[in-house]
Amino acid sequence: MQSFEAHPARRVAGTMSVPGDKSISHRALMLAGIAEGISEVSGFLASEDCLATLSAMRALGVRIEQVDATRVVIHGVGLRGLRPAGRPLDMGNAGTAMRLFTGLLSAQNFASQLIGDASLMKRPMERVAKPLREMGADVRTHDGTPPVDIGGAKRLRGIDYRMPIASAQVKSAILLAALYAGEPTTVTSPAVSRDHSERMLEGCGVHLSTVALSTTLHPPSRLSALQLNVPGDFSSAAFFIVAGLLAAPAEGLLIQNVGLNPTRTGLLDILRSMGGRIEVRNARLSGAEPVADLCVRPSPLRGIRVPKELVSLAIDELPVLFIAAACAQGETWVTGAEELRVKESDRIAAMSAGLSALNVVHSPLPDGMRIEGRSSEAQSGNVFSAGEVDSCGDHRIAMSFAIASLRAAGPISIRDVANVATSFPGFVGLARSVGLALEAEAAV
Repeated sequence: MQSFEAHPARRVAGTMSVPGDKSISHRALMLAGIAEGISEVSGFLASEDCLATLSAMRALGVRIEQVDATRVVIHGVGLRGLRPAGRPLDMGNAGTAMRLFTGLLSAQNFASQLIGDASLMKRPMERVAKPLREMGADVRTHDGTPPVDIGGAKRLRGIDYRMPIASAQVKSAILLAALYAGEPTTVTSPAVSRDHSERMLEGCGVHLSTVALSTTLHPPSRLSALQLNVPGDFSSAAFFIVAGLLAAPAEGLLIQNVGLNPTRTGLLDILRSMGGRIEVRNARLSGAEPVADLCVRPSPLRGIRVPKELVSLAIDELPVLFIAAACAQGETWVTGAEELRVKESDRIAAMSAGLSALNVVHSPLPDGMRIEGRSSEAQSGNVFSAGEVDSCGDHRIAMSFAIASLRAAGPISIRDVANVATSFPGFVGLARSVGLALEAEAAV
């Protein structure tokens, strides 16, 4: 089992860039694959998750050239051009890929099966399958989890669907199926969720209309090819944003070319409310996505009650927020985050076990966490004891505890970290380049 050994380090500094956005990379491959013409995507995230999507699209008959690690050329086959894979499509650890492919394949006139690794095969899929069945799709799960079996559809119908929870994956799956429906489809969310799919669909020429939290897709006759430069992944930058707040020099840590889609950046608002000094520089657009450079300066943090409206905008970043909260003065409360229970791991339970192992006083909640910051110690000294943490095979848990080493009294051993490669290839090297004392131990 592969592990990290994170030794105490007291400073991170320099200029860095994080790999391309995972959510955008998945969607770019799928939409370019069913567009007409040749699309070019630069800044592509060549992680295991996104490579699973690339492999699946090739199996479905789409020619994709990987010019180099971060640039792909996709020869679109058109809306009706996908072909049967002839085998189960393996999504690996990619929950996004499995849910979005469920939507896309539910509208095809051939059968498909989606499988994944041991972790993915335990994750809930009925939240996607249910609305697709309402559209007339033949989608079957096994007691709510994968494998997902999809029968060939003759024609889907448009629906008006109100999502019980805010989920960009569910919304995107429905919108992908709605491309093939006989009439418009409307999806309404109870709260704001990521809108990468909507932005990219509009970039492909699809007519969408949005009123408040409702989005209506009008089925197109074709999709136009994409020319896309994928921005740096905000969720990957989040680890280094927290690192900079804890241990940057006065001039700050500079993180370049970070995607700042407003449906993704709840963590910025949360950390600023805690006293974090994060400066946005050189704001610009990369296609339809806002991008900027972030200068992060050392900051004395204070505990807060995180507003529930920001929780869904920071759901993937909450594990590293818990690390920041342990280093703040006073209590931090996060509630309304029950979605953490059904991620790659039960992230509330996994973070709680790790915090306990490192002697951080906290209380796990059914839908979040209460964390007691180390008050006066939190502003400069050790917050975490030395210890061993089990990441439960969850990449975000592993990377979060790597950042904790900046305020640790001794080494932190982090077990079961192989899945870091699913979202952030090169994490160890990049972390070391800015000052973390992180070593990857070979699997035994």
